[in-house]
Amino acid sequence: MSFFLTGTDTEVGKTVICAWLMVHYKYHYWKPIQSGMDSPDTKTIQKLTGFDNSFFFPPAYELQQPLSPHESAKRDGIKIELANFLLPRKETKVIVEGAGGILVPINEKYFIIDIIKKLKLPILLVARSGLGTINHTLLTVSELKKRNLPLQGIILNGERNQSNKEAIEKYSGVSVVSELEPLKTLNKKTLLSHKPGGRLDEIFASTG
Repeated sequence: MSFFLTGTDTEVGKTVICAWLMVHYKYHYWKPIQSGMDSPDTKTIQKLTGFDNSFFFPPAYELQQPLSPHESAKRDGIKIELANFLLPRKETKVIVEGAGGILVPINEKYFIIDIIKKLKLPILLVARSGLGTINHTLLTVSELKKRNLPLQGIILNGERNQSNKEAIEKYSGVSVVSELEPLKTLNKKTLLSHKPGGRLDEIFASTG
């Protein structure tokens, strides 16, 4: 089973979490919209995981500027079409990484959440662990629930904050399935040394 990994916002650590999950569960990677070709996330993950090119699928859209997809596409003279988002090799286990949060626009009509809905994948939500995360996380969970989308759990990224974790679980009704604390050095060795464990292992095991 493949997963769609989204976040509560930009810069919450989705790409690092993708690399972390890939090295532990041996998943492939696809970022449907890559904005900012000077430092594409696919290259970052290749460096972090050490996986060869066979583990990576090309984006549906490569946009030059590190901006919201709708704006970056506009500047490139491209129109993003929802119909072009098709999961590569359905028999392969893939982590699909979104761009920013779920209400990031991709064109005049659609948002990242519409890609999620079209792909029909179970969802993992990455949130920062610190100040501001409760509001951002609850708003994101609320929107996913409104659309009856299958959120499997929340992954917190950053220094452990038990109070925020408990508040998120209490008010959202969704489990925090794993946490990744800051790593002094980011590479395959350090990612492997921090095992996801617990509920996240159960989720990946149950989906084959």
